[in-house]
Amino acid sequence: MKAKKWKQLVLKRIKSIKRTKNTKGKKRVRQKKRKDRPRRIARTVLAGVLKKSWLMAAGLVLIAGIGLAGLFYLFRDLPSPTTLESGTFPVSTKIFDRNDTLLYEIYTDQNRTPIELKELPDHVKWATIATEDKDFYKHGGFAYRGIIRAFYKTLFKKELQGGSTITQQLVKTALLTPERTLKRKVREAFLAWLTEIIYSKDQILEMYLNHAPYGGTAYGIEEAAQTYFGKSARDLALEEAALLAGLPQAPTKFSPFGANPEASKDRQKHVLSRMVEDGYIKSQEADEAFEKKLDFAPQKTDIKAPHFVMYIKELLVERYGQRKVEQGGLRVKTTLDLELQEYTQATVAAEIKKLESANVSNGAALITKPPTGEVLAMIGSKDYFDQEIDGNVNVTTRLRQPGSSIKPVNYALGLLKGYTAATVFLDMPTCFQVPGQPLYCPKNYDGVFHSLTYMRAALGNSFNIPAVKMLALNGVTDMIELARKMGITTWQDPSHYGLSLTLGGGEVQMTQMAVAFGVFANQGVKIELNPILEVKDYTGQVLEKLDLENAPPAGKRVIPAEVAFIISHILLDNGARTTAFGASSQLVIPGKTVSVKTGTTDDFRDNWTIGFTPSFLTVVWTGNNDNTPMHPYLVSGITGAAPIWNKLMTKVLDEQPDEFPKKPQDIVGQNVCLFKQNLDNPESSSCRFEYFIKGTEKNPLNAIIEKKNIWIDKETGRPPEEGKAENLELQEKIVISDAFVTDYCLNCPHEDEKPTVINMEAFAEKLEQFLVTLEQKSTSPPDQTND
Repeated sequence: MKAKKWKQLVLKRIKSIKRTKNTKGKKRVRQKKRKDRPRRIARTVLAGVLKKSWLMAAGLVLIAGIGLAGLFYLFRDLPSPTTLESGTFPVSTKIFDRNDTLLYEIYTDQNRTPIELKELPDHVKWATIATEDKDFYKHGGFAYRGIIRAFYKTLFKKELQGGSTITQQLVKTALLTPERTLKRKVREAFLAWLTEIIYSKDQILEMYLNHAPYGGTAYGIEEAAQTYFGKSARDLALEEAALLAGLPQAPTKFSPFGANPEASKDRQKHVLSRMVEDGYIKSQEADEAFEKKLDFAPQKTDIKAPHFVMYIKELLVERYGQRKVEQGGLRVKTTLDLELQEYTQATVAAEIKKLESANVSNGAALITKPPTGEVLAMIGSKDYFDQEIDGNVNVTTRLRQPGSSIKPVNYALGLLKGYTAATVFLDMPTCFQVPGQPLYCPKNYDGVFHSLTYMRAALGNSFNIPAVKMLALNGVTDMIELARKMGITTWQDPSHYGLSLTLGGGEVQMTQMAVAFGVFANQGVKIELNPILEVKDYTGQVLEKLDLENAPPAGKRVIPAEVAFIISHILLDNGARTTAFGASSQLVIPGKTVSVKTGTTDDFRDNWTIGFTPSFLTVVWTGNNDNTPMHPYLVSGITGAAPIWNKLMTKVLDEQPDEFPKKPQDIVGQNVCLFKQNLDNPESSSCRFEYFIKGTEKNPLNAIIEKKNIWIDKETGRPPEEGKAENLELQEKIVISDAFVTDYCLNCPHEDEKPTVINMEAFAEKLEQFLVTLEQKSTSPPDQTND
C-alpha cells in the first residue's frame, strides 16, 4: 500500500516536471519567434521585390534616362569658360525708316580696349562691386539667396528675376544668350561655378570690366571712359566711376546720352550710396561727388532722327535684351517718314529761334496716324546735339504738365455722365472749399469772367472756371480712371490731385497725349503707338511684323463713338473758340476740317497744341527743358506751339482729302434756345443748333434763361449777400442757374463781385436737390416774356 502510493507520487512529480519544461520551452519558442518576426517581414518584402524586380529595374532606368535627358537639355552645346578671354563676334543692328532709308547702325564691331585691374583706381573696382555684387570676394560664383529668390519668383509668381553675381554676369555677357529662362539661369550658375574654379577673383573682375556693355559700341571700362569722358579709365574720378559703374545693368536706360539723362544721375546717386553702405567711401565724399558737374565728351555719330532712333532702341532692348540689340544683327523697319521727320525738325528749330525773345529755348513735336498708331515723325528737341539745352532729352517721352489741353478728357467724362454740349456753366468768380485744403479760386487765362456759357463754348474757348465746375461734377477719381483707359497712365493716387487736374495739374507724356487724343480721332477706340513695322534678324528670319493691310491693330473701345464725335466736333468748331482765339487764328487750316486744342500752364512753363483729323494727329510742345518759365505776355495758346502745329498740320494734310468725323447713329441734332419762351419757337435768334447723344436732349442742365422777381440790394444793385435783410426790394431780373448757383442775375452789375464759395462737402446733396427743382422747371409752361 505504502509502496504503491509512493510510486504514484513519484510518477505525478515527474509529469509535473515535464509540464514545466514543456511550458518553458514553448515560451522560449515564442520569444524566438518574436525575435525572428522582423526578419520574416524583411524576407517577405524582399521576396515581393524580387518577384517584381523587372519593375524596379525599369523604374531605375526611367529615372536615369530622365536625368540624362535633363542634363543633355540643360548643358547641350555648353560653351567652355576657357574661351572667356577670346571674346565674341557680334553682327550690327540696323534701323530703317518706312521707305528703307538707313537711320542708324549699331556697329558690328565692339569698341574694346582691354585694361588690367591693377591699372585702375580703387574706386572703379569698389563702385562696380558695391553696385553689382557686394559679396563678390566671398561667394563661389553665385549667391545662393539670389538663386533661391529667382527660382521662387520664376516658379510660383511667374516673374523672371535676377540675382546674378559678377561672375554670372560675365558668363551671361560673354558666353550665353540674354534670354530670361530657367534653363539659362541653371547653365549660367554652372558656368559661373566652373569659372570660379579656373580663374582667381581678380581675374574674373578684370574680365568683367573688360567685357561689360556700357552702351552703344562701348564695351569694357576703358572704352566707356573714352566714350563718355574722353579719358582713360586710369584717370577716372570717383563721380565718373560711379556713373559708369551704374551703366551695365541697363546701358540704354541709364545712358547720359539717352532719352532720359536724369536717369543716369539717379543711378550715379544709387552707386555712391551703395559705396557708403559698404564702407568704401564716406557720406561726405559721396555728396561731393554727386554735386560735381560731369564734363562729358562730345558725341560724334552718323545718325538720322536721333530721338526716334533712341526711342526705338529702348523698345527693342525691352523686347529682345541689350546684347541682342547691340550684337544680334537685327534689321528694324520703322513707321518713320524721314522726309516728314526732317521737315518737322527744321520747322521746330526755325520757329523756336523766333521765340528766343520770349524766353523759349526748346520745342518738340510728334506726328502719328491714330487708326494704326504709326509714328511718322518724332522731334524730341530743336537740336539733339545742343548740350546747352539738354538737347538729347526726348521731350516726347518726358513728363510735362499739359495745361488746358487735358480738358477734353474731363468734358468727355461729363458727356458719359449725361451732361451735354448745351449744358450751362456760369463763368463767374468762384472758389471751391475742400476740408483741410486752402480755398481754390481758379481764374480764366484772359483774366475775364464770361458769365453765361455752354460746354461747347467753354471747351472751345478753354475757359477755366467751367472746366473746374465740370470736374467737380465728374469727380477727380473718375477722371483719372477715364484718362487711364484712354492711355494716360502717369496719374496714380487720386488723393494726390485736386480740381486743378483739369487745368493741367497732373504730368503727362506727349506720347500718352497722342494716344488719348487718338481715341477721339478713332471714334472712341484706343490704339497704342506702333512705331515698328517689322523686325528681322540678319539671316532674314522675321521676328515680328505689323501687317497694316491685312491685320491692322484692332484697338480697344474705351468711350462711346457718340462721346468721341461730340468732343471732336466741339474742337473743330471755329465759331466755338472765336471769343478767345479770334476767327482767323493759327488753329485754322484753310480748306481742312481739323479738331484742335491748346494748353498753357498757369506758370508758363509748358505750351501745347494738339490737333487731329480721322487720319492724322500732331502734338507740339514749346518751353524750356530746365523748367524755367516763358515770357507771360509773349507766349499764349496761339503764339507758342500753335504756329509750329499749323505748319506741320498743313504739310501733313497737303494733297489729302478733307475729312469730317463720322457721325454715329445715336447722335441727334436740334436747336437749343437761351430763353424759355423760345422753346416753342426754335427759329428765334436766341436759339442755335447742337448735337446730342440720343436721350440727353432734355437734360435739365441745358441753359434756360427766364425773367423773374428776385430780391435786390438797392445799394449794390445785386442780390444781397447772405444774412443781409435791410434795404432790399423785389425786382424783375433775367436769371439763370447752373449746378452750383441758383438764379444768377445776368443783368445785374458785376464789378467787384465777390466770389461764390462752393463747399464741396455739401455740394453732392445740393446738386441732387437742384436737379429735381430744375427738372420740374423744365417741364412747366413757358412764361410770356420777351427776349
